Amino acid sequence: MQQKDREDHEQLVEACLNAFIAAGTLDMSLDQLAGKVGISKRMLIHYFGGRDDLEERVMARLEERLRARFSASSLPPGISMQAVVMALWDQTTAPESRGVLLLIMDVTRRGWSGSDRAKAFYKEQQRLWVELLLKFLPNAAAAEELLQLFQGALLIFLVTGDREQGRRSLERLVSRNLPPQENKKLLKKKKKK
Repeated sequence: MQQKDREDHEQLVEACLNAFIAAGTLDMSLDQLAGKVGISKRMLIHYFGGRDDLEERVMARLEERLRARFSASSLPPGISMQAVVMALWDQTTAPESRGVLLLIMDVTRRGWSGSDRAKAFYKEQQRLWVELLLKFLPNAAAAEELLQLFQGALLIFLVTGDREQGRRSLERLVSRNLPPQENKKLLKKKKKK
């Protein structure tokens, strides 16, 4: 592929991902998708060869975005575990993240339905989150427990729109896993409020 075609292709992948995020699902017809990205269905097929390749590229790009957005290097050095978890919660439940969350849930649903690619996407997201959390938690069991609670809280948030219920649950779990000094600081902060 020549440089110009490669750049056009990458821009098209971005445009398709943005259209899927706006829709909150991969379940758009190629005609609908073409209309959203401003290109003909024929050109989508030309660039991607078919729906499977298109979805593969879009899911790979989504993984890249999520990896960059939720990496330990994106957080300030020396940040506390509680600050990390609350920052992740705030970032994930921000109104502008809703389309991404819905798209991830759609990919997850495809995994439940047997899609190997969707299962691989989900497994990679789990691995990346555990890798991130292990930078701030004492062990893999604590990271897994936090991740499971986080995912459950996200599901409840998507259904109810209530960010605070998940925030409270996460704060309780984090306070149980904090080193004693950090836990004392947290308790002092809460008393001041």
